[in-house]
Amino acid sequence: MNYKEKLAKTKIFIFDVDGVFTDNIVWLFPDGEQMRTANVRDGYAVQLAVKHGFRIAVISGGRSEAVRNRFEKLGVHEVHLGSSNKRQVYLDLKSKWHFHDDDVCYMGDDIPDLPLLKIVGLACCPADAAPEVKEVSHYISNKNGGHGCVRDLMEQALKLHGHWMHEDSVIW
Repeated sequence: MNYKEKLAKTKIFIFDVDGVFTDNIVWLFPDGEQMRTANVRDGYAVQLAVKHGFRIAVISGGRSEAVRNRFEKLGVHEVHLGSSNKRQVYLDLKSKWHFHDDDVCYMGDDIPDLPLLKIVGLACCPADAAPEVKEVSHYISNKNGGHGCVRDLMEQALKLHGHWMHEDSVIW
């Protein structure tokens, strides 16, 4: 089965943050604060997917409350930060939402993402992901992390379900 067939069956999207929604660069400030940038088009695609009933979750090792705030404003309420064991968070979410691994698309970019990439139905990554991640991914976006890889994936999913460029899709 090719990735488009898997994508058409996907009901749940789970994402890592750093290296997927961001470009892997963290700005360090003297007070210890860290700042990331985010791609607005990725955000648009996520909020549109939420509006059309896709379930979306974030599992990140990072702890930035600014990240939580951004996702909550986009309509994503399953935001798991400080996750040192992403597999356990995934299993907890699976128990809560009652889904099968084949229902899930996970996008990650680095070694901590491998346990999830190996068990979900559709494993995806940005173009600049670690080689080990690319090796197990069903789909490798042509966009780098923080530069539209999420938009690329979500736009394809929304198109497959007839929700892209539909009259109710143009409102933010």
